[in-house]
Amino acid sequence: MQKSVRYNEGHALYLAFLARKEGTKRGFLSKKAAEASRWHEKWFALYQNVLFYFEGEQSGRPAGMYLLEGCSCERTPAPPRTSAGPAGARDALDKQYYFTVLFGHEGQKPLELRCEEEQAGKEWMEAIHQASYADILIEREVLMQKYIHLVQIVETEKIAANQLRHQLEDQDTEIERLKSEIVALNKTKERMRPYHSHQEDEDPDIKKIKKVQSFMRGWLCRRKWKTIVQDYICSPHAESMRKRNQIVFTMVEAETEYVHQLYILVNGFLRPLRMAASSKKPPISHDDVSSIFLNSETIMFLHEIFHQGLKARLANWPTLVLADLFDILLPMLNIYQEFVRNHQYSLQVLANCKQNRDFDKLLKQYEANPACEGRMLETFLTYPMFQIPRYIITLHELLAHTPHEHVERKSLEFAKSKLEELSRVMHDEVSDTENIRKNLAIERMIVEGCDILLDTSQTFIRQGSLIQVPSVERGKLSKVRLGSLSLKKEGERQCFLFTKHFLICTRSSGGKLHLLKTGGVLSLIQCTLIEEPDASDDDSKGSGHMFGHLDFKIVVEPPDAAPFTVVLLAPSRQEKAAWMSDISQCVDNIRCNGLMTIVFEENSKVTVPHMIKSDARLHKDDTDICFSKTLNSCKVPQIRYASVERLLERLTDLRFLSIDFLNTFLHTYRIFTTATVVLAKLSDIYKRPFTSIPVRSLELFFATSPNNRGEHMVDGKSPRLCRKFSSPPPLAVSRTSSPVRARKLSLTSSLNARIGALDLTTSSCSSSPTTHSPTASPPPHTAVLESSPADRAGDPTELSPCRSPSTPRHLRYRQPGGQAADSSHCSVSPASAFAIATAAAGHGSPPGFNNTERTCDKEFIIRRTATNRVLNVLRHWVSKHAQDFELNNELKMNVLNLLEEVLRDPDLLPQERKATANILRALSQDDQDDIHLKLEDIIQMTDCPKAECFETLSAMELAEQITLLDHVVFRSIPYEEFLGQGWMKLDKNERTPYIMKTSQHFNEMSNLVASQIMNYADISSRANAIEKWVAVADICRCLHNYNGVLEITAALNRSAIYRLKKTWAKVSKQTKALMDKLQKTVSSEGRFKNLRETLKKNKKHSSWPCSCNPPAVPYLGMYLTDLAFIEEGTPNFTEEGLVNFSKMRMISHIIREIRQFQQTAYRIDQQPKVIQYLLDKALIIDEDTLYELSLKIEPRLPA
Repeated sequence: MQKSVRYNEGHALYLAFLARKEGTKRGFLSKKAAEASRWHEKWFALYQNVLFYFEGEQSGRPAGMYLLEGCSCERTPAPPRTSAGPAGARDALDKQYYFTVLFGHEGQKPLELRCEEEQAGKEWMEAIHQASYADILIEREVLMQKYIHLVQIVETEKIAANQLRHQLEDQDTEIERLKSEIVALNKTKERMRPYHSHQEDEDPDIKKIKKVQSFMRGWLCRRKWKTIVQDYICSPHAESMRKRNQIVFTMVEAETEYVHQLYILVNGFLRPLRMAASSKKPPISHDDVSSIFLNSETIMFLHEIFHQGLKARLANWPTLVLADLFDILLPMLNIYQEFVRNHQYSLQVLANCKQNRDFDKLLKQYEANPACEGRMLETFLTYPMFQIPRYIITLHELLAHTPHEHVERKSLEFAKSKLEELSRVMHDEVSDTENIRKNLAIERMIVEGCDILLDTSQTFIRQGSLIQVPSVERGKLSKVRLGSLSLKKEGERQCFLFTKHFLICTRSSGGKLHLLKTGGVLSLIQCTLIEEPDASDDDSKGSGHMFGHLDFKIVVEPPDAAPFTVVLLAPSRQEKAAWMSDISQCVDNIRCNGLMTIVFEENSKVTVPHMIKSDARLHKDDTDICFSKTLNSCKVPQIRYASVERLLERLTDLRFLSIDFLNTFLHTYRIFTTATVVLAKLSDIYKRPFTSIPVRSLELFFATSPNNRGEHMVDGKSPRLCRKFSSPPPLAVSRTSSPVRARKLSLTSSLNARIGALDLTTSSCSSSPTTHSPTASPPPHTAVLESSPADRAGDPTELSPCRSPSTPRHLRYRQPGGQAADSSHCSVSPASAFAIATAAAGHGSPPGFNNTERTCDKEFIIRRTATNRVLNVLRHWVSKHAQDFELNNELKMNVLNLLEEVLRDPDLLPQERKATANILRALSQDDQDDIHLKLEDIIQMTDCPKAECFETLSAMELAEQITLLDHVVFRSIPYEEFLGQGWMKLDKNERTPYIMKTSQHFNEMSNLVASQIMNYADISSRANAIEKWVAVADICRCLHNYNGVLEITAALNRSAIYRLKKTWAKVSKQTKALMDKLQKTVSSEGRFKNLRETLKKNKKHSSWPCSCNPPAVPYLGMYLTDLAFIEEGTPNFTEEGLVNFSKMRMISHIIREIRQFQQTAYRIDQQPKVIQYLLDKALIIDEDTLYELSLKIEPRLPA
């Protein structure tokens, strides 16, 4: 037991405070004073093992304290009373309950207490008994007795063991003595043998000794052998062998499963389809069967042999030798190259064959076989694609558990190296197959099928529902209304955007998709996106007001058909901006690739895809970058960690730009760098574009001839590496204006790298137009360069030639046959003239066109590509992150200066000039398309003389205005406040004022709901108020305002309201069930699992990463929890100082979800009287007053 306790006054006061508030037992007791006959009434409080007493119940400072540990409490009889005093007083004293607390410490007097009632006295005695820890002390004593007993037993056993050890030593001594006696006896026996030869019987004692010796020798041998075996079992070598054997067993099981899959493929599909192809009415031809299944039957035979060899090796277990099997298998694995190389074509043939109803019906019958287990034919055709990587992984694990001195170590290493070499050859085909599997899911949804989705270079970008306006007539939109039900029903289209094509489909009642007969598949290379209508276009102005500026145009100019325009309507301006941004990004990438292809087309060994694949900096880890295994939309591995320099290098790489990377970078760049650094990099790329191309690519770029390479690569400089605006090159092109459409020029890459093709598809205003047809077959990749719509329409009164600074003088376009162009043909725009110049680079040099001029034109194209990249990044930055420029005026001015510098570029194309002007216009506007309400504006507009009361407002009005207010507050949060967990810092009000304002608004709305319910004095009115608020919450749920639902349910779950049992008894069962459903929806269990699932069920636009169809107001705390989990779980930088870009990607994904909800506003009219009621802080009652009012309405029931 502890003899003393050290404490200070602060500890005592704090314990006294806890005793008064949370004490086990509290109440008044009479304490006997030092004088034998005087009792003083004190207020006692018991907390754990300390008993405090106070002068009164309201006293804040204790008068004394007792430490009850180790004490005992017993009842004492009432002390004898003198006869003095009234008889009633003496009877009252006799009825009182007396008890004494005896302390175990020496010199401490007992504490004598009494209380008025016997029951209270017993409760006090029981509480003091528990506080004395007497039971624990008794248990401790019992345990100590047991411990002492066990110690005695251990000591006894030790003594017995010592005695036995001594006995064994004595026995060993005795054995040695007996051995010596036996030796002596044997010698004596040998000497006495002649005299005792007649004695043939051996002494029985000797026999016993021999038996003992034999037993001891056997026991020692067995013990030694057991020790050797146990030591080996526990050795690392044995552990490696066990793991190695387990890997082999697993490989045999996987091989068995793989052979079974190939058996189903061959016997369940291949052979039945061969028989069907031989029937009278074959649903498929033998050639198609061979094209679909390729050499899968040969692969099956090969692996059956390999599988039999593995099983034979298992029969010789534990001697497992596998290297010779791989030596036999390796030469035959080259058949996989043929399978992988033609796998894409196999899937394409299969998709074409499925258009035949008979074949599709027959194939579904085969797939219904139970052996297929619900898997389709495409699944079985994909299994061989992963077998080689599986072997590599298995061999890697085997080598990890194979000792270096093992007999087959070298053979396994050789097999692994050969398989890795084969895998590298097949890697590109495997990646393409993964991409095609994603596209096949969409292709199977389309009834007519879509062959372009079988192209491995097609990467899915986004999909969603848009409304297509009826076709234009002579450039004029049909007069339709956006709110028309017929337009929404008949014009709704399911649109799919890929990297090269744009699909427009209609959805049937059964859910199937049908491509539009005209304009269902749009090649982006033939499209021009018109983001903003020209100011001179009156019809565009009208349509803009008619459709609320939600429409955008895609002008399609196919080479073999008349041009047409597709007009689409987005659900909101933000949705329109997202579609246009992604479409323009895809078009820019195609044009950039086309330009880069023209640059490198002279050298047949250099192409842009090959240049990307051969650049190890794009896929190989280094000290300043680390990649993940996931590929982005440009078929390049995503960045996992990287330095700031490498991230900026990726941002400005002219060969490609991933949309995901751009969005992630612009969302999170302020974590690891500043806007000034980013803008400086963009400016540097614009002025010195060759710094954005790796050195190896530049070497290939200038490798036109040995002499030319030496001329332009000296000291890494070129005559036109930097822009010189003061002295532009002499550029001119003859152009004649015409009211008809300008020429469309395509930059084409020939199928043969040595022969280029120039496609000039012109549209003439005369009855007999002159047409240029290509001499080679149409190539699969085409880059389009054309002027903007405003530049296409010429002035009919202008007939004089116009000087264009975009095309070199020696590359003027001339009519075929040497005839000059006349007014009957369309003019060549500056963009077309530039395209003619660049496209002619692959056809040999005309007279006077030397290698130096050709290289200069290559540099010219690179500078044009760099300008497009800078404008592309700036357009995304300004349109999607306008807050960066609103808060940083210096950054805004620097961007304006850069754009003005771009406009002064004499080589600028009209399309680039218009894009620059659009960015300037968007950046110069003070309030950029800001039609949204702000909370401060709403408060100013609600200054009406009289506010509505709760009884006169309907549930619909309340729900709509709550939703409007919640969305206004939610929308006001800038996305930079979601970075760095500022809402959890001490200076959170300064770092994240809008997030704190959102939290404050949530609490005020919840307080208003609770206060309104508690304002009613009668039960029926309170029950009606609860039912009305639950109805408001349900309407908020229908409006997708889950923040409002949580505001109301949180108020109803407050203790002041939840405890009103009589009030809740008056609430209807339907309301209670509805409230339970709402609470379950917004519950925080499982990281808001139910709320996330609810958002997914409301999904209408699958392109939205947040899954819910805006407008909506999600609960902000759900996203703050996700961001806190990401921030606390992973650092921003690695130990090497690299940026954790995987974390940036996760943060960007969440911010994109939040911003999608912020950007789409509700179409709800503001009602000032309702809003004034909702924002009236005079109606709000604080939490303590609410609880006191609740106790007054329904007091606590007696215990």
